[in-house]
Amino acid sequence: MDLIPAIDIIDGACVRLSQGNYSAKKQYASDPLEVAKRFEEHGIRRLHLVDLDGAKGGRIVNIRTLERIAANTSLVIDFGGGIKRSEDLKDAFAAGASMVTCGSVAANDPALVTGWLSLYGPDKLILGSDAKGGRIATHGWLETTTLEVGPFIDSYLAKGFSRVICTDIALDGMMGGPSFALYETLLANRPSLRLIASGGIASIGDLRQLRSSGLDGAIIGKALYEGAITLDELTAFREETDAS
Repeated sequence: MDLIPAIDIIDGACVRLSQGNYSAKKQYASDPLEVAKRFEEHGIRRLHLVDLDGAKGGRIVNIRTLERIAANTSLVIDFGGGIKRSEDLKDAFAAGASMVTCGSVAANDPALVTGWLSLYGPDKLILGSDAKGGRIATHGWLETTTLEVGPFIDSYLAKGFSRVICTDIALDGMMGGPSFALYETLLANRPSLRLIASGGIASIGDLRQLRSSGLDGAIIGKALYEGAITLDELTAFREETDAS
């Protein structure tokens, strides 16, 4: 299971939200590059980088942050937020993203995203399926669609996607534990699904349970910034996972 720390960006700074509430943001660092370097120093290989300004505004805003982190670390970065056009996708890859998460655009323009899959392949694209009350939320979680999570994921698995990030918005930033029941339901009878958990992770115990449930990855955010999980603990868990 991949361990993937998250860096969320507003106005160039590293922040965290609770349940997607932009008015309740908390800033943790003014320079996301320094945060990324700390992750790398502890043996972290992956990074989930989200342009929250871009997600809210419908266009990439913090591309410079992506460029700086990609140029100054060896982290494998998946980038999301504000990806709406083919030009946005090209810009993200040119700036150093290894993978791009397609969230709102996947809900609003399936034909465009299907074209991207044909062009770039499933190793370069991740489906973002953010759940609010069992339905897909978009535009930085400010809007909720009528699309149900399971059928939404199924439609993209049928197109050739395999990696999916699923966030239960009600749990995100609350550090009350991830949505185990949702993930187990999604993994059942979907053998091609490489599911990445996001939201609510608060302890190494949560990570162990996610690993046992068959998750392909886990995104850790607030728990790291608040010290509920230390980087040393994450390193030890990674080594344990690699050895198993």
